[in-house]
Amino acid sequence: MLTLHHVRAVRSAPAGADAVVVDGARIAAVGPYEELFAAYGERARVRRWDGFLTPGRHEPDAVALLESAYWPDPREADELGTDPLTGADLDRLGMTDTRWGHSARRGLQRLLATGTTSLAGPFTHPSVRTAVTRSGIRVTTAAPTPLVPAAPADFAIFTEDGTCVATAIEGRLLFRRR
Repeated sequence: MLTLHHVRAVRSAPAGADAVVVDGARIAAVGPYEELFAAYGERARVRRWDGFLTPGRHEPDAVALLESAYWPDPREADELGTDPLTGADLDRLGMTDTRWGHSARRGLQRLLATGTTSLAGPFTHPSVRTAVTRSGIRVTTAAPTPLVPAAPADFAIFTEDGTCVATAIEGRLLFRRR
């Protein structure tokens, strides 16, 4: 399925590019919206975003964020707050494999909400490793690839103030701010 994403600008792309065409898990084309719409518009689902399209973020500290911090459940906010817990606060929780898995899923959702499409690993906790694998976020040491044809369709869309409004990995929209 083709998707044509129209934004204000595509960063790290040719001047004048304000759209990207995604075909499955890969980028099919990057360029001016009018040209891409003329070439693909009849067959593509068009999504318009108020923001800038960029390659996704790479999180080099992912192991510490997911294996050395507890991301509280919103139902625990009154007791634990909403920020990740580390150190002595984490030690007091008595973490189980199940709790690590749930924490990792919440942490991954927060990372997706920042435009993260790849993580540095490796992950040693089995439940964290499973959560990362199921999330679709790549585990790699490399920075995300530029937005060019044939590259993986891993990208994020940010507003002027730096707020991430969408994150896609392999063409799948995994985060969208409402």
